[in-house]
Amino acid sequence: MMRIAIGSLMQETNTFSPVKTTVETFRSYYLLYGDELFTGYKNAQVEVPGFIDVLRAANVEIAPLMAGFAAASGVVTRAAFDELVNDLLLRLQAALPVDGVLLALHGAMSVEDEPDAEGEILEKVRAVVGLDMPIGVSLDLHAHVTPRMVEHATFIIGYQNYPHTDIYETGVRTARLMLDTLEGRRQPKTTITKRPMVLSAVNARTLEGPLKTVADAAREMERSGRILHGSLFPVQPWMDIPDLGFGVIVVANENLDNAQAAADELADMAWAIRAECEPDLVPLDEAIQIALEAPEGLTIVGDAGDAPSGGAAADNVGVLKALLDYGADRAKVQTYLTLCDPEAVQEAVKAGIGSEVTLKVGHKFSTMDGEPLTISGRVRTLSDGSYILSSAGSTGLTMNNGVTAVITIGSVSLSVRSLPAFEWDPAMYTSVGLDLHSAALAFVKSPSHFRATFGPIADRILIADTPGPTCANMRKVKFTRVTRPLYPLDEI
Repeated sequence: MMRIAIGSLMQETNTFSPVKTTVETFRSYYLLYGDELFTGYKNAQVEVPGFIDVLRAANVEIAPLMAGFAAASGVVTRAAFDELVNDLLLRLQAALPVDGVLLALHGAMSVEDEPDAEGEILEKVRAVVGLDMPIGVSLDLHAHVTPRMVEHATFIIGYQNYPHTDIYETGVRTARLMLDTLEGRRQPKTTITKRPMVLSAVNARTLEGPLKTVADAAREMERSGRILHGSLFPVQPWMDIPDLGFGVIVVANENLDNAQAAADELADMAWAIRAECEPDLVPLDEAIQIALEAPEGLTIVGDAGDAPSGGAAADNVGVLKALLDYGADRAKVQTYLTLCDPEAVQEAVKAGIGSEVTLKVGHKFSTMDGEPLTISGRVRTLSDGSYILSSAGSTGLTMNNGVTAVITIGSVSLSVRSLPAFEWDPAMYTSVGLDLHSAALAFVKSPSHFRATFGPIADRILIADTPGPTCANMRKVKFTRVTRPLYPLDEI
């Protein structure tokens, strides 16, 4: 019986985030070991369950290693990285002999002293298994791909979609190519090419907008048989590291020259439309005015600058202050927004539901980016902050906001949570008793992914030009270490 080892270690680094990532950060989301990989994901439709379903259907023996996930945040400490990777390697060594290795990685993890964390992981895995063993890797579309990754992996397959609606399917594609490789049906050859540009996540979607033409070209190359897989990597744009840029990885059958030609063609297509990918942003005050003065309907506004899915601490009070300055708390319509502040949550818990409270909220993590704002309101609800995602691409995944308190300030409902979890799903509001059908305005700390599930219930979507570690205007990001020239920082 064929035997394949599987594992995962995923974190997306934002070097502008003030919060470093530790083992405890991973543990607050999940760390699974051995057979826990078969049960720990429950019904989540993500990469590792995709691996498992394909391998089980093919009657392959699975050697589960470990799986760790931490939401986007600051750099990973060297101590945490070494502990987790050494655990992965020891389990892999103990699992030998195996016929192949499947890894689900993010691709944009950065360690304190190493910007190419996945390159280091793959180099160390390769050292354990030897030069001839196939290593298949799945990556997030926002990976910072490097030649080092390609050197040590047999093949790399990225998400095709942004918003990320094909996470499970990417796991399936990766596992199927591993089977094809081991059974001799395919001889994957993998190559990489990059272009010196960093695209705002607001307008780097693949299901609509300018980049869709490039994604469609990759799919056509696959359908025609010219390549096996073509993956676009617009990159996590908030990484101040050398060689940041738009990447393309292509896997072709047998012929490396074919792979390189296709990769160059796709990269050139993306480079040609770089100006079209500039984000369409609305000033924050204007976004609030549009929403609250609209005759009817729900306006969803992306607070792109404080997006936890991109590594922000989600504790910036800029939106809340702008709402109160505008008088949204005295409006006849309801406004919803979120904030991460575990200290304020604990004060609300002590006060209890129905109590009037005065709290200093915000900037408990991003202390250099602003000061806390004093608010007075009523504790409306308290919850454990846990809910199940229904959004495409992560269906069944449990999201943990930590203990959460909803504070009402007149017509403004502020959901204050303890952890900066992704804002991808309407359940972030409905799980704490906030009915989106009753609101005129709801803020989501996300540049684009939220469109997949908030889009169908929104009458209009705006992206506010808000400050923070995930600022959507690349020209405003304070890069100091990136390799120049780099578009749009430089006109090239």
